[in-house]
Parts: sequence; structure tokens; C-alpha cells
Amino acid sequence: MRIWVDADACPGVIKDILFRAAERTQTHLTLVANKRLSTPRSEFVRSIRVPAGFDVADNRIAELAEHGDLVVTADLPLAAEVVKKGCHALNPRGELYTEENIGECLAMRNLADELRSTGVETGGPASFSKRDRTVFANQLDRLLALQSSS
Repeated sequence: MRIWVDADACPGVIKDILFRAAERTQTHLTLVANKRLSTPRSEFVRSIRVPAGFDVADNRIAELAEHGDLVVTADLPLAAEVVKKGCHALNPRGELYTEENIGECLAMRNLADELRSTGVETGGPASFSKRDRTVFANQLDRLLALQSSS
């Protein structure tokens, strides 16, 4: 398993959790972004810088991720794409996207987009919380433990 991170919008605290997990489990972790990223010195952590542009980082991750890899992203179309390839997709708040729930998540996203386009105030996501960080770390540990046991 490799871990791919949609790093442009990934909170720093989540990146830190991922860096520690990559070292602890000796799992290769790649951050993909359209800006320069600072990463710890590690044989397991690297970054790929892509050109600026709509969905360029997402498209690169979708291209490189392989069956069984983990993709960390809050982008639902990217999550849907990699789930279709047999990857695990986890958002920074700890929600695991699966074949069973990704369709509903996309439908809700599309509905919210449609409502916003008609002028309805749908609000944004809640502030990133300590609980979100804990849920993410626990879900990540479960996925890495499953990987190491197989």
C-alpha cells in the first residue's frame, strides 16, 4: 500500500499524522500539490509538485494510485475515481469513502451545488476540530493495521 495525499487543501495537522504513520509503518507516502511543500527528511515521504490548474493534482493522483492504495482527499470526485480503482479513500475528517457510500456522498454534494446555484445558503463545512483529527488518526491506524495483517 502507498498513501497518496491531495495536499493542496489537507490540514497541516493531518499531514503531521501521516508523516508519523509513514515512518512508524514504513509506508510510502506521497503528497501531491500545485505548490512547494515542506516534508520531513524520510525515505518514506516525498512530494510531487504539479502545475497549477483545475484538478491537476487530483488527476495526477488518480493516474498514479493503484488498487489497494490509500488516497487522502476531501475531493469527492477524486474519491469516487480511486474507489472505482479499488483504492481506499479517506477524507481529512476521518470519513472513509467506499463503493457503498460514495454515490450518496456525490449526490449530496451535487444537490448542495445545485441549491447554491439557485441562491440558497447551504453553509460550509464546520471548522476542523480536535475530534476530526482523532477520528482521522483512528481510521488511518485501522487501515494501516489491515494492510500489515494481509
